[in-house]
Amino acid sequence: METFKIKGPFIKLNQLIKIVGWCATGAEANTIIDQGLVNVNGVVEKRRRNKIMPTFVVGYNGFTVLIE
Repeated sequence: METFKIKGPFIKLNQLIKIVGWCATGAEANTIIDQGLVNVNGVVEKRRRNKIMPTFVVGYNGFTVLIE
């Protein structure tokens, strides 16, 4: 599991997926979220702009990131 430190109080899910390199574009991030392939704290998440905050764990395709 890798960690990712955010600068503000939260980051939007689709932005996080792009920043950590799980996809190349924002449109691709939205597509994988829409398909139900991303989970937040162990639950499938389909809200593209869900606010991801410190201590959240986000997973996709065998990769996991802990938000700090």
